[in-house]
Amino acid sequence: MDMFKKILWFDTETTGLSPEKHSIIQFAAIIEEGGQVKDQIDLKFAPIPGAAVEQSALDLTGTMRGELDARPSAVDAYYQIVRFFGRHCDKYDKGDKYYPAGYNVKFDLDFLQALFMKCGGFKYGIGSFVNWRRLDPLPFLHLMDFRNQISLPNYKLETVCEHYGIEIDAHDALSDVRATRELMQRLKLSS
Repeated sequence: MDMFKKILWFDTETTGLSPEKHSIIQFAAIIEEGGQVKDQIDLKFAPIPGAAVEQSALDLTGTMRGELDARPSAVDAYYQIVRFFGRHCDKYDKGDKYYPAGYNVKFDLDFLQALFMKCGGFKYGIGSFVNWRRLDPLPFLHLMDFRNQISLPNYKLETVCEHYGIEIDAHDALSDVRATRELMQRLKLSS
C-alpha cells in the first residue's frame, strides 16, 4: 500500500436505520497515514432536530433518551468533524482525499453524507474529504464464507471480533472503529 494514502476509519451510532429519517448520535474516527495513526475523534451529540429516534437504537447503544438533550447539537458536532477532517486533508485538492474505511461502511457513509447535507450544506457533502473508494472487511468475510474458509452464525462485527479474539465494546463507535482496524490488519487488507 502506498505509504502516503490516507485512511479514515470511522463508525457512527444512529437513532435508526434510515439516513433520511434518523440521525447520527455518535461519530468516531481514526485517521491513518502510512500505517500510523495521525489523529482520532470521538463525539457524542444530539440528533438533528426533527429526526426520528427509535428506542431500539438507543437500547443498542445504551443511550437514555433524556441524555440526548444534554449533548452538544448536531450542528456543533458537524463543525468539529469538518475541522477534524481538514487537519489532514485539503478539501480543495482532488488528489488529497481519505479512503473511507469501516465495517459495513456504506451505512456510515450514507449517514455522514446526510449529516453534512443537513447541517453544513457542503456542495459535495463529504465528497470534499473522501474519495468514495470504500475499504470494508465485510465483503471479504462473505467471500471467505463462500470459499468455506470461515463459517460464522452471522457476520455482525461483534461476532467476527469474537472469532478473531479482538476486544470490542460493540455499539460504541470508537471501540467499533478500533476493532475494525485491527480486523483489517488481521485479514491483511490494509497497511
